[in-house]
Amino acid sequence: MPDDPVTILLVEDNDVDAEAVRRGLRKNKVANPIRRARDGVEALEMLRSDDPETAVSPPYIILLDIKMPRMDGIEFLEHLRDDPDLRQSIVFVLTTSDDERDKWAAYEKNIAGYILKSRVGEDFVHLIEMLGHYWRYVEFPPERRNSPQS
Repeated sequence: MPDDPVTILLVEDNDVDAEAVRRGLRKNKVANPIRRARDGVEALEMLRSDDPETAVSPPYIILLDIKMPRMDGIEFLEHLRDDPDLRQSIVFVLTTSDDERDKWAAYEKNIAGYILKSRVGEDFVHLIEMLGHYWRYVEFPPERRNSPQS
């Protein structure tokens, strides 16, 4: 599994923001597979799916927006952390919400980082570089579904 590329699961309802992230990744020559979910419900379906056409399998990093319809980012994090197969997922919040309550709620759900879209702007290159280094050098948790029962 160490040679498998890290998939980026972008959980973002805004088409313009989603395209900006994709464009930034392409511009910085990040060739990792990118999958998009438009809200937390769709993202959980993709993470829990056994269908190779729709599933997002480890290793992956989640880039999560907070403000979304149906199931917002905080609700998604609650479901993710309550699921024994998904609780170790690595999540970076990438959002417009500068609300302290959202930051606290996200960090209480063990996110890896909280990044404001408004601060990314010109520094998007640095964000992409940081993510590239992250998935190249950090050991990902083993896939729980294949681990021996303790």
